[in-house]
Amino acid sequence: MQVETADRAAAHRERLAPYVEPHLTRRRDGVKHPVHDFLFTYYSFSPAKLTTWEAGWPESGSAEQLARLRPLVRGTRTLLVATAGRPAHTGCFGLHEWAMVHGADETRHDVPLRLGATGTDEVVESHRIACSHFDAFRFFTESARPLNTLSPGRDDRAAYEQPGCLHATMDLYKHAFRLWPLVGSDLVADCFELAWDVREVDMRASPYDFSGLGLEPIRIETADGKREYAAYQRGFAERAAPLRERLVEACEVLLASWADRT
Repeated sequence: MQVETADRAAAHRERLAPYVEPHLTRRRDGVKHPVHDFLFTYYSFSPAKLTTWEAGWPESGSAEQLARLRPLVRGTRTLLVATAGRPAHTGCFGLHEWAMVHGADETRHDVPLRLGATGTDEVVESHRIACSHFDAFRFFTESARPLNTLSPGRDDRAAYEQPGCLHATMDLYKHAFRLWPLVGSDLVADCFELAWDVREVDMRASPYDFSGLGLEPIRIETADGKREYAAYQRGFAERAAPLRERLVEACEVLLASWADRT
């Protein structure tokens, strides 16, 4: 058993090394990556924890952790079930990133805007904005917020989240690691790798020019770009569905375990 655990831990570290080691090197050298750092900064799960393999409940974690995290487990399950119960909406075209710089004097990244400030604003103003994800919407500029046809709030995520949203898909990683080690590292890593792929597409569809990093733009201001982005949304929704289901099942196991102990 100990040999099997050691082998799985080593395989887990090897699997994540191509993502984690470049980040640690950049961090040591004081170099920022405007796309990939997001997976280690906005999502505040340390590289050390990410690369540590845990089997999941009940082999990993404790009864005390289960008791402490029970409200989070319950809320996570509610959100994930609600999200899974909706059809995937593929008509937002990644305009959330554009709305974050609408009318702004400064941008969120030290990277040029492909169309310049005026061209970026024109794209925002000529499209229907329908962002359903609060943690994207909350970064809209003041001038862009009234342009959104939806009003997602901090406390009503379950009323808005839908599986076509790239940020809802990336957040599967957050939901998994917040419950770690009660949720095992294999599922955390699966969600991380999906979030990595989604993040790259999210930034390729943004108003920024990341071609210098090898990320060619998805020109969502064009018909071809819209079709390309929607195809990615459908593909990510298909990849996310079984991960969301596994997370729901993990939450239900944890909640049932708590019920058995009380």
